[in-house]
Amino acid sequence: MKNKKSKRKGFKLRNIILLVLILYIGKTFLGQGILMKDLKNRKLNEEQEISQLKEEIRELQEEIKTKDSLDFVEKVAREDLGMVKPREIVYIDKNKAKDRNHFMNFRK
Repeated sequence: MKNKKSKRKGFKLRNIILLVLILYIGKTFLGQGILMKDLKNRKLNEEQEISQLKEEIRELQEEIKTKDSLDFVEKVAREDLGMVKPREIVYIDKNKAKDRNHFMNFRK
């Protein structure tokens, strides 16, 4: 009789240890799955950012190539410095000016 009782206790202990081990492995796999999903999302975001930066670099390289042209000088003078040609009349839309001023104040 003693032998059967000790086998039953050992059997229960072994089942508990096996159950704990299975739960631990399941938790580990679940954590790894979540980590892999997060890393894939991060990779996609980084790849999108890289493609945007490549496009920006391409645009800047084109701008560098054309920096000595008169068209580029005229563009900078008009857009950045607000210059106009002689006898040229500039019309300003008040609504657009208000929107731009609000946007500029918001950025500061």
